[in-house]
Amino acid sequence: MARSPAPPAPPEADAETEARSASRGIQSIEVGARLLLALVHLGQRAPLKDLAREADMSPAKAHPYLVSFGKVGLIAQDEASGHYGLGPLALQMGLISLQQVDPIRLASAELPALAREIGQTVGIAIWGNRGPTFVRLEEGPTAVHVNMRHGTVVSVKGTASGRLFAAHMPREQVLAALSAEAGHAVKRLDPALEAALPGIRAQHFASIVDGTVRGVTAIAAPVFDGFGTMVAALTAIGPSATLSPDIAGPAARCLRASAEALSARLGARPDGRAQPGA
Repeated sequence: MARSPAPPAPPEADAETEARSASRGIQSIEVGARLLLALVHLGQRAPLKDLAREADMSPAKAHPYLVSFGKVGLIAQDEASGHYGLGPLALQMGLISLQQVDPIRLASAELPALAREIGQTVGIAIWGNRGPTFVRLEEGPTAVHVNMRHGTVVSVKGTASGRLFAAHMPREQVLAALSAEAGHAVKRLDPALEAALPGIRAQHFASIVDGTVRGVTAIAAPVFDGFGTMVAALTAIGPSATLSPDIAGPAARCLRASAEALSARLGARPDGRAQPGA
């Protein structure tokens, strides 16, 4: 006698099963990925024992993973030293990822929440044909009276964003922007600006009080891509009475954290240098 087919599972059961499947991963892949993360963290080729230690596993456990990763091109072993590094497939994946991400789109999505958290107007500046150029602005709850809109080109030495770019852009481009700003050829940086650039570069932070507008303070933090290039400046602008220029202040900490998170999503290392192989 033929069996009757089992009744279909109720929709609730199907949804529950699907949710469990979606949250369940493959543990061996997650374990092996620790070796890839270890290579990224070390930033250079490394022997088996160092990679295993960085990934918190024994060399005997790590070796089979490295062999499998090598077969698919995620890992490559140097024939002379025996050290392991990222392979051609990892490089291709990284390059494709860099091509797919848009720093302006990513940063723009963060601006509304950033303006609310800092309590000031925030914006994104890029290096355009004529120098630092704001491409996005998000007004905060604190009114600030500055003549700025999308597409506004700002001063190199008189704004936080401009100083930040001056610290990271090629010198000839900075001088060209300063020449356009001054209306005559500028062959060297102003001594005060020159003296400020090493600190700005080291701290990944710039601030200015009473720059182009009296009573207004601006702070800025750089966004880097995976090649170590500064691609944007996250900037907060507000009345000097409510926006502190101090790097240790809450607004600066928030701005820098947001810039560092965006840089990480673009493939940058925490120190702003290029990724290995980039």
